[in-house]
Amino acid sequence: MKTEAHKTTHTHENDSCCSTSSKKHNHADHNHADHNHADHDHHGTGFKTYIPGIFSFVMLVTGIALDYFEVDFFNEYIRLAWYIVAYIPVGFPVMKEGWESIRQGDFFTEFLLMSIATIGAFALDEYPEGVAVMLFYAVGELFQHAAVDKAKGNIKALLDVRPNEALVFRQDKFTAVDPDEVTVGEKVQVRVGEKIPLDGKLLSDKAVLNTAALTGESKPDTVKKGAQVYAGSINLEGVIELEATAEFKDSSIARILDLVQNATSRKSKTELFIRKFARVYTPIVVVLAIAVTLLPYFFVENYVFRDWLYRALIFLVISCPCALVISIPLGYFGGLGAASRNGILFKGASFLDAMTKINTVVMDKTGTVTQGVFKIKQIENKSGYCEDELMNYLTAIEAQSTHPIATAVGEYEVQGASFSASDVSEIAGKGLKGSVNGKTVLAGNKALMIAHKISVPDEVDQIVESVVMVAVDNTFSGYVVLADELKADAKEAVAQIRKAGIKQIIMLSGDKDAITQQTAKELGLDRAKGGLLPEDKLNEVEQLQKDKTTKVAFIGDGINDAPVLATSDVGIAMGGLGSDVAIETAAIIIQTDQPSKVAQAIKIGKSTRKIVWQNIALAFGVKAIVLILGAGGLATMWEAVFADVGVAFLAILNAVRLQNMKW
Repeated sequence: MKTEAHKTTHTHENDSCCSTSSKKHNHADHNHADHNHADHDHHGTGFKTYIPGIFSFVMLVTGIALDYFEVDFFNEYIRLAWYIVAYIPVGFPVMKEGWESIRQGDFFTEFLLMSIATIGAFALDEYPEGVAVMLFYAVGELFQHAAVDKAKGNIKALLDVRPNEALVFRQDKFTAVDPDEVTVGEKVQVRVGEKIPLDGKLLSDKAVLNTAALTGESKPDTVKKGAQVYAGSINLEGVIELEATAEFKDSSIARILDLVQNATSRKSKTELFIRKFARVYTPIVVVLAIAVTLLPYFFVENYVFRDWLYRALIFLVISCPCALVISIPLGYFGGLGAASRNGILFKGASFLDAMTKINTVVMDKTGTVTQGVFKIKQIENKSGYCEDELMNYLTAIEAQSTHPIATAVGEYEVQGASFSASDVSEIAGKGLKGSVNGKTVLAGNKALMIAHKISVPDEVDQIVESVVMVAVDNTFSGYVVLADELKADAKEAVAQIRKAGIKQIIMLSGDKDAITQQTAKELGLDRAKGGLLPEDKLNEVEQLQKDKTTKVAFIGDGINDAPVLATSDVGIAMGGLGSDVAIETAAIIIQTDQPSKVAQAIKIGKSTRKIVWQNIALAFGVKAIVLILGAGGLATMWEAVFADVGVAFLAILNAVRLQNMKW
């Protein structure tokens, strides 16, 4: 991901309506200190934002009371002045915003509509209603910003994981510097309770880390020397040291922050449609309002200009598309926030929609539903040696290889003095040959044994899993069976994906077909195919997509599966923390590495879309009813306020539900 992306600000919907103060909320600063300061300032001045509304409310209620009791001093001029004073605190910001929009060439905004409607109400001596429209609009604004803040809370919380400083070993001492100033290869110290400032390799014997901010997993993670650790993790025990393996701008947390900050810039089709609709809809309503005022003159016998103008003003207030243009983006904010809280990163609101259309899930095997780490499953001793002695020969020679299978064999804890190997050579595609304690040792597959004319028991051919055979001094001595274990939630993941409405689950793997079929059978998948190269997987997915009704989500590790992740309708990458390709290519990143999160992603997408369409139906339904009543003279400005601000408020409350749902 390009580093320039980190300079991008997280813009709120500048052209979305109902936002008299949106520009105050749309900058997510990368500087942690500034971010904290901004938060402090926000909380410190929070009450001040309510003062204009409270003042106008008190003035309005008092004015209505003085009207009701017909107090003598409350004559025509004092009454007008009273309501003007009540109007200014809530009306002036809206009128100012309307003027700014006009200067930028955007005439038909809700700010202009509200200004015309309320000034018209004053012209008709309907002072309380004019003030009430603006007051309730201002209250709706406050609720809107509170809801947006809540919806963005889970997303923006990730900004707090950006470390403040890094203790770097320079000139024989650890010096505190900005994480951006640390270079690759420098030694960094992290004290107890502090955040790891950059991605690095652990130099200390072990570390206990809280990775909740990165993965959503609250259980502490214990890692050993040489393991990769990630910026944003919190050190829980003892002082640790690490070697920086990436600059901060290239660290996992920096990429995640960039994703989070720009997620809402990728609009869903629904959002884009509503925004375009609002731009066409608003001028049409203005024309209709003029028609409501003037056309009755030609058709109504007792035409009264004042009455029809009042109806037109009501029509204008009702027409404001606030509920639509605010509640819909807010619904997607809620979905993105709920997903982030659960360790799922959507690259944009459009992918929340895309997940609702998925009916086929295709998954890789290794690293997706399995742990991607080989473990010794069985040791079969066919020699005159005891098992520990046989394993001593095997581990000694396998220690010379970096192959994953050799690493798994090397984890066997041999008893007694360990053997040492010499003259070890690798025979491509077959295994290893070397000398251990003066004996010639072969370790590898059946092809290696056959090449050295060593007979292999028939039982080995029946084994599905990976097998390492051992021969000492040209005599078959035994074999070790290794298997890649399923992830703890793999079976639950398949069950939950089916429950979420997915019709077909397929496995495509580069592993042996026999192993792939066995894993698929264990998980209860519809079909599976093994022994595939990356281009073969791509071809399989493209074949599925030839049926236009099939919408495919592919789950992979984000490296070998990059072509398929890019081609599928929705690419889902496992373990986004360690894979550049995953972050670049996939539409969704499962930070926790748990396949069960895929079902959660589907549910969050469907719930988000459901709430968005509920809000659309609510806004259109109520507005249509009150528009008709207003044009017929059966609705007052108070009903208009409900149809505008009231419906927006109800839609906001509905959208906020996403934040409290259990997945």
